[in-house]
Amino acid sequence: MKKIFLFILMIFMLVLCIFAEDKQKSATGAGLELNMNSRENFAVGAVINFDYKLGSSFAAGINLTASNNFSGIIVIEPAAMFRFYFLGNNHAGWFVQTDAGAYLVLEDDDLTPMFLGGLRAGLRLPLGSKFFAEPFGRIGYPFVFGVGVLAGIRF
Repeated sequence: MKKIFLFILMIFMLVLCIFAEDKQKSATGAGLELNMNSRENFAVGAVINFDYKLGSSFAAGINLTASNNFSGIIVIEPAAMFRFYFLGNNHAGWFVQTDAGAYLVLEDDDLTPMFLGGLRAGLRLPLGSKFFAEPFGRIGYPFVFGVGVLAGIRF
């Protein structure tokens, strides 16, 4: 578990460094999620994301979610995302997002890889010129649903 955490932390720090040159064209955040990533009970997860502005209303990026149902099932979801902002400006406000990637289930020392596809909706709330909060909900395959909140920085 320590290796997974360190790997996620390295990706998060690398993303911050790669795009630090552009003036608020990128954003990164971290948060918590409650989801149904398990056959038994709910799971609690940590989420990190990165997005880069594409024009006035679009963004593309990556999401990484790691969930645990505290009964021996761990799910890791690295995914690419494409986001459309509507009813807002400057990459804030309501959005819809598509996710596609891998769904890696670790259970009883077995790794089961699957395809992940999902749809996410949420609201990016600016907190000053650099920071934001982002409540969201998502549905997709093979998970059933997830709800959570992110806090992040635009740079």
